Amino acid sequence: MEELIRALLLADSGVSGLVGTTVSYGQHPAGKPLPGVLLTVISDTGGYLVNKPGGLDQARIQVDCDALSYREAKQISRAVRAALSGHAGGGIKGVFHASTRDSHKGGSNEVSQPYRVSLDFHITYSI
Repeated sequence: MEELIRALLLADSGVSGLVGTTVSYGQHPAGKPLPGVLLTVISDTGGYLVNKPGGLDQARIQVDCDALSYREAKQISRAVRAALSGHAGGGIKGVFHASTRDSHKGGSNEVSQPYRVSLDFHITYSI
């Protein structure tokens, strides 16, 4: 499922037009400048029938859209939401936008700290 979500974002011209190929799991690639999209699996649970595992799994993914300006982070988040929300195809049975949060990391060098818009998605899938 993780590979499918990343591939969907990379294949979307709205997302790739803003971040290129910088769509990663775990952490932003060292040496790559912002903007970028960071993916984190928050939860991933298997589906169950009465007495055995079922065919549909449920996951929640957080998508962090990082940029050096709030405007750019928001543009990326809108492109990500358009690419993922409501998607169904292949092993992915449905992607549903759950929430959005805006943040900015402050500190002693606040100008160089990224703006972040985080989106949570619930995903039903069968792989």
